[in-house]
Amino acid sequence: MMIQQQFKSPLSIPTISTPSSHNNKTHPFSIKCNNNNNLSSTQLSASNEENVKTHPANLMKSSTTSDPYPGGMGPYTGRDPNVKKPSWLKQKAPQGEKYQEVKDSLSRLKLVTVCEEAQCPNIGECWNGGGDGIATATIMLLGDTCTRGCRFCAVKTSRNPAPPDPMEPQNTAEAIVSWGVDYIVLTSVDRDDLPDGGSGHFAETVRAMKKSKPEIMVECLTSDFRGDLEAVSMLANSGLDVFAHNVETVKRLQRIVRDPRAGYEQSLSVLKHAKHSKEGMITKTSIMLGLGETDDELKEAMADLRAIDVDILTLGQYLQPTPLHLTVKEYVTPEKFNFWKEYGESIGFRYVASGPLVRSSYRAGELFVQTMVKERTKAASK
Repeated sequence: MMIQQQFKSPLSIPTISTPSSHNNKTHPFSIKCNNNNNLSSTQLSASNEENVKTHPANLMKSSTTSDPYPGGMGPYTGRDPNVKKPSWLKQKAPQGEKYQEVKDSLSRLKLVTVCEEAQCPNIGECWNGGGDGIATATIMLLGDTCTRGCRFCAVKTSRNPAPPDPMEPQNTAEAIVSWGVDYIVLTSVDRDDLPDGGSGHFAETVRAMKKSKPEIMVECLTSDFRGDLEAVSMLANSGLDVFAHNVETVKRLQRIVRDPRAGYEQSLSVLKHAKHSKEGMITKTSIMLGLGETDDELKEAMADLRAIDVDILTLGQYLQPTPLHLTVKEYVTPEKFNFWKEYGESIGFRYVASGPLVRSSYRAGELFVQTMVKERTKAASK
């Protein structure tokens, strides 16, 4: 079935109220992050004016009129136990026969999933099969320990994680093929300790899967490989179908949200190079909302992504995994997420998955992506 891409004129932004806070005082558990300790000397400006401009407290300032979230803002962490999440964020505890089957299978095969490591709120839906009964999971390669310390992420970190398992590519391929799924998402922690950032290990896993089951569709959600474009090319030409890399947040908030070794321009470079490395490559990225970004900043980020021809965008609510992580600044309403979906598709994204609980590897977009891949494969064979 052909999918017709419709281009609409950009919409005006609706005024939507957000949940107000009970009070504005900082909770006793609040801890201030000493962000300058995480920045290199080259990243700190020599002038007082620039220092004021880039101070973490100012980086998190927003022109939005939403009420501040108790427990500390921006560089402040901690949470107020008296503040309840909005009703639209409430999820049932994961349970069910299929969920347990997937959990047991992953444990038996010694596969690590980002679903568990990153405390994804959709784990119950995905592992139970959602509405179509097909259970899905996002497999995490290269171990469960990251070399970076992004301030939104719950994955454990270390400067010297365990070396990669040389048998992991083959074992992972065999396990996934045995599931009988048609679409799989592979991701990994950042591995700055490896010469190629883990790109070769990633590529070897993709090739092993394609060899065992040529028709399987593989999406790789990758790190930035420290901006190494040769590593990007290696993975893009390994046989994968979708190259995904997340910019995570708008340009202004990069330094406060992500590890200093990551960056907005570096992420755009990775996505652009992946698109150019292989004809017909589908590219995808994700942005978290609720960290203090403004509407204009999000529009700017979306325009930057379309300028490098990113095909798919996912937008979801940032949820603080522990009191030691960045505090939520705003709970974005479902209505506003719906607006951003319409706006994104009106400026040229082939598909936008947008909702409070949407994540970068959210299963809701898989059917659409599968159709895109089949269309492009068919067109290329003519």
